[in-house]
Amino acid sequence: MQNAKSIVQTKKKDSMQHVASDVTFMTTVFVNLYMVGTNDSWVLVDTGLPKQGWRVRAAAEERFGKGARPEAIILTHGHFDHAGNALGLAEGWDVPIYPHELELPYLTGKSDYPPQDPTVGGALAQMSRLFPHSGYDFGSRVQMLPRDGSAPGLPEWRVLHTPGHTAGHISLFRERDRVLLAGDALATVNQESVVTLLTLEKELRQPPAPLTTDWGAARRSIEQLAKLQPSAIAAGHGLPITEDAATKMNEFAAHFAPPPKGRYVREPARTNENGVVALPPPVPDPVPKLIAGAALALGAGALIYSQTRRRRRS
Repeated sequence: MQNAKSIVQTKKKDSMQHVASDVTFMTTVFVNLYMVGTNDSWVLVDTGLPKQGWRVRAAAEERFGKGARPEAIILTHGHFDHAGNALGLAEGWDVPIYPHELELPYLTGKSDYPPQDPTVGGALAQMSRLFPHSGYDFGSRVQMLPRDGSAPGLPEWRVLHTPGHTAGHISLFRERDRVLLAGDALATVNQESVVTLLTLEKELRQPPAPLTTDWGAARRSIEQLAKLQPSAIAAGHGLPITEDAATKMNEFAAHFAPPPKGRYVREPARTNENGVVALPPPVPDPVPKLIAGAALALGAGALIYSQTRRRRRS
């Protein structure tokens, strides 16, 4: 069996990178999407940030040939950075969109996602203040993933329910070479640091914290993935980890801990097949007041400066 480490490479002629011989990924700004398969049959896993569909189509044609069309789109979950181009691509290609059944309410217009939690701290948490948490309505394009764990269009792959980041989050695993597409069950970059977000230094980290709404489930999902002993770990954020991946995954699972503070740390969001049922109360967030105070001070300073200039002119 070919080791996953030996087949990770960057293609200089396009934006695609290889995780395995038939698994490639591209990044839309800060989130990855995956094309799995060959020219004869392939599947798109996640779709990237909104308004990037043209890039996805161009990359698919460069990878698989002009007019390339997948068998299906599989979503690890429906957050805006993973499902942002799903409907446009699905309609253009005339293919179905497959999420887990517990993700359906957020993709069929029934429910918005729980609001993000910027109080967990870190760079991503502060940026998340600008993120949407609204759901989508993909209508008849959405079909539920099979309950038997099979992946439509990917006969060698297993669908694993890995909740925590969202209630219906899934990951994909192939036993043959132990390649794991983890989605946002974890990250392979420290998203709490602006520096590492820019350098993409490889490191197993918790799922994107401000949008993770059940930390107990997130821990159990990571423990589940560690038992797979993956040879390659490819996530929604960060570069694939292939060197000593199984060992690193075991250590990560053994020492996993939620953030020390945050809205969903002590109590998760409650959801069911219809969407959000109940939310824990928000925790104190001083940042909006600080921003308002800074804006007020800036405005007062500008007013004083303007009045001073007028007096000097007069």
